[in-house]
Amino acid sequence: MMMPTALYPRIQAALLCTDVADKLAATEAIHAAWQRGELPREDAPLTRLPMAGHPERPELVHATKVPRRRPGSPQGQPAMLHAIAHIEFNAVNLALDAAWRFRDMPDAFVSDWLRIAAEEAGHFRLLQGRLQQLGYRYGDFPAHNGLWEICHVTDHDVLVRMALVPRVLEARGLDASPELQRKLANIGDEASVAILDIILRDEIGHVQVGNHWFHYLCRQRALEPMATFSRLLAEYDLTAHRGSYNIDARRQAGFSEAELQWLQLAKD
Repeated sequence: MMMPTALYPRIQAALLCTDVADKLAATEAIHAAWQRGELPREDAPLTRLPMAGHPERPELVHATKVPRRRPGSPQGQPAMLHAIAHIEFNAVNLALDAAWRFRDMPDAFVSDWLRIAAEEAGHFRLLQGRLQQLGYRYGDFPAHNGLWEICHVTDHDVLVRMALVPRVLEARGLDASPELQRKLANIGDEASVAILDIILRDEIGHVQVGNHWFHYLCRQRALEPMATFSRLLAEYDLTAHRGSYNIDARRQAGFSEAELQWLQLAKD
């Protein structure tokens, strides 16, 4: 089958692809072709996507219906890794959607989100390989679709997307990583801890990209960033985090000292 030769049809095809291996390969190929200057930003139809392409399994259930398992239980370790792999799979779709949807943004924005999509694909491959070492595969446990739901409700405004996906959802991942690594280390799974080290390093950069473009858009629209962020959290009924903040990682990801103080006060 002939592949589209322009950027937006190529991204759309990857977004809608339901085969995991094909989606990952297409994502990495798009990033490489864009870097080589082979994909012009030609006009193409833009529609809402109620759902990005995903395989038949895992079964998607409400977040409250996903079974909770202790890491030390027989299926606890693979279930935890599966949940993280599902986040990374969704993150591929979210990054592709950002590059595809927000067409008034500069080329640097496209470059950032295509690079992030390719890195998320790499994270998924690492976790998929680890699951296979343990005798499992992606799709063996139920999962929820909360990440894509936030993507869908923020598809009307790039500023809202940058505020709520990288600065909230992905930043929560920075906060959660030390505890996840501690749990895996406690059961002797140093291989998975090493994978999470790689993911944390890259996710700091992804949140940094979101911070950069959020502040860029606030300046462009003459909006005060913290007031805007606070308003959007309330409007979309979100909290910045539900536990302890990974202050060092958030600082590396571009949160200012004033923002970090505000987050701590908002939590308290």
